[in-house]
Amino acid sequence: MSMHHFSVFKFFLLFLIALPLVVSANPTLNPRQVIIPAAPQLAATGYLLIDANSGRVLAEKNADKALPPASITKLMTSYIVSSEIERGAINHSDKVTISVTAWKKGGSKMFVREGTQVPVIDLMRGMIIQSGNDATIALAEHIAGSEEAFVDVMNQQAALLGLTNTQFRNATGWPEDGHYSTARDIAILAKALITEFPESYKLYSEKYFSYNGINQPNRNKLLFRDKTIDGMKTGHTEEAGYCLVASSKKDGMRLISVVLGTRSDDARAQESQKLLSYGFRYYHTHKLYEKNTMVSDTRVWKGKTESLSLGVEKDIFLTVPRGMEDKLVATASVDQIIEAPISTGQELGTVVITLEGEELLSAPLIALNSIEEAGLFSRIIDAVTLFFHSLFN
Repeated sequence: MSMHHFSVFKFFLLFLIALPLVVSANPTLNPRQVIIPAAPQLAATGYLLIDANSGRVLAEKNADKALPPASITKLMTSYIVSSEIERGAINHSDKVTISVTAWKKGGSKMFVREGTQVPVIDLMRGMIIQSGNDATIALAEHIAGSEEAFVDVMNQQAALLGLTNTQFRNATGWPEDGHYSTARDIAILAKALITEFPESYKLYSEKYFSYNGINQPNRNKLLFRDKTIDGMKTGHTEEAGYCLVASSKKDGMRLISVVLGTRSDDARAQESQKLLSYGFRYYHTHKLYEKNTMVSDTRVWKGKTESLSLGVEKDIFLTVPRGMEDKLVATASVDQIIEAPISTGQELGTVVITLEGEELLSAPLIALNSIEEAGLFSRIIDAVTLFFHSLFN
């Protein structure tokens, strides 16, 4: 018998098997009370402010009220175009033939000409920066054959993203019965576009685009006023009022604001700025854990190795009021007896984050590596050890 197996027999009663681990950022709580004022009340029909990484809602009003989204609709068109580029179905350099339907469409325009061929990337800029209805329809036709067929794709994609209170009737946001969304659904869509297609999102920060001899500025005024703003999209119709989705990144924290139904172009910018300023002033987002990085380790029985690293399957962010960071407590609960074989990604416990007794987040702990089953003799040794452990506990 090896010295290792002898020590197992001799000291089996001393094993501590995967007891819950409690880690506090700072066990000494700050006696000063942290005061967070109420979110500003905006002159808008509906609005929402979220952190783009954690998804936490920081302010809202009528966030689930169905409202006409106007040209904010083009976020979904942009999302689908970006998705098609990502999977290689189309390319930035592909030439799109402009139809009579696209050329004749009213409202805001890129001023493409019927029968000409325009690269996809130019049409994307025309749609995003200039809010061109003609560019939007041209892209929809290029992808799906017609705007009507493209709308079916839009609604299918909305369902996949969990936009439960959204229905599209067209690709541009042109006023039409049954075409609606909500501030919450729009925020979900904006977050998905930013995180899934960062290269396409860069287009939203461009301030000007010139085509066919016509130079037009980005309609998002906040791009010209605040260097932390890097997108996203405006919208306006008589029914919808003036709308704006804005995103801002500051000190590693990204916020997304959705403001619907304001009275003017200036008002939508001002009200959006109020929301964003509030969020950055009173909240802070922490990256608590990085995916595939060890959070804890644990004992493994009957395996070729005895130690297993545990982590989380995706990055974990938390948004908390400024001044409350030291009161976060992480509790990791791991299965008491873990036996090989273990597969990478296997769920073996849970990490729970609380703030002053309130649970903020719960996430599974997974195996970061695989462990093969040990040989017969080692498994027998561990089985005997586990038997005595259960007997005395």
